[in-house]
Amino acid sequence: MRFTNKESTMNVIEFKSRFTQLLSHVAKDVICEHHFFEIPSEQKPWFDTGLNVEAGEQLTSFAAGKTQFKDLPITLEPNFQLWFRIGPEGEIFRGTRDSHSFTIKQPGRLYLASYFPGEWADKTGKLVTPDEVYSMVTGTLAVLLIHWQSDTLDGLKNLAEHGDANNLIAMEIDRLVSPVITPKDWDYLWFTGPAEIYQSCAAPAKNSAICCHTHNDGGLLQKTVLLPFKPNTRLLWSWKIDALPSSVREDTLPTHDYLSIAVEFDNGQDITYYWSAELPPETVYRCPIPTWTARETHVVIRSGAQGLGEWFNEDRDIYQDYINAVGGALPGNIVKVWLIAVSLFQHEQGMCQYADISFLSDDQVVQVQ
Repeated sequence: MRFTNKESTMNVIEFKSRFTQLLSHVAKDVICEHHFFEIPSEQKPWFDTGLNVEAGEQLTSFAAGKTQFKDLPITLEPNFQLWFRIGPEGEIFRGTRDSHSFTIKQPGRLYLASYFPGEWADKTGKLVTPDEVYSMVTGTLAVLLIHWQSDTLDGLKNLAEHGDANNLIAMEIDRLVSPVITPKDWDYLWFTGPAEIYQSCAAPAKNSAICCHTHNDGGLLQKTVLLPFKPNTRLLWSWKIDALPSSVREDTLPTHDYLSIAVEFDNGQDITYYWSAELPPETVYRCPIPTWTARETHVVIRSGAQGLGEWFNEDRDIYQDYINAVGGALPGNIVKVWLIAVSLFQHEQGMCQYADISFLSDDQVVQVQ
């Protein structure tokens, strides 16, 4: 069980006050410098910190605050919202918690961003969404950046000797000491960012499994699978859902927390199969996240609390599902399998395991996991 994100974040005033107090007790040979920043959620990326960093410098960020939608009951926290970039054309990155430690790879100006409801167009942080989407939100992210004199972990442990701030320091030490390892040959979708949701695990009567634990975060894990898309192509898998991240139907933006397995096609479409809290099996709908509506189709295959905690073997004719649920011109190939976990909107926990993922095509089994 990983050290999950805390259930509530500090407000900006508490955050700055507590860390200012802690930093006042730290010896001068531990920290080179530190800086506080406040990023308005309605400001489109990017926020210029005014700091120029050099290759090899070791930094840690801590963050608090929230991004709130003005007209929807949605709040998002720094673990998902806060992104970084070094230089105007540097590759964007973020952490997985409200804290993140990193070593500067190339010199440049340090920029920060509050992400959603935008979406990245490329890995330098240009947006595919119009600037106007940021008028939908309000709020502030408070960020503390610490430049360490030497080793990051030693610096964090020294800081922790003087106390903590809503468990943020302990969580970052835990992240560095006990990292969650992403399953081999799987990668997180770059423009939603990394997570600590999935890891390989053992399961009774299974050769191997992938365990999923989501709490106030989101992650799309992908594996490349190149396969012609033909009639009677089937997706097979086993799964055990222990806890659903939503207790209500998931087809609205404020309630769109779910666990699923998906297939991506070479035309950019994907079908994602999931277990709903309330919607009946074979319910089909397009994704309620505006930037995903045109490309993702949800298909409910199980529903309710009955069967939670039990293993089930699933078998879907994805060729027929595509015709029925998506329609239009058929793609030529399957290109990826996804595992999706979202708990960003209602901030609850979801837990499940996947095993025996494969395709059946032309009577041949193509093993995925």
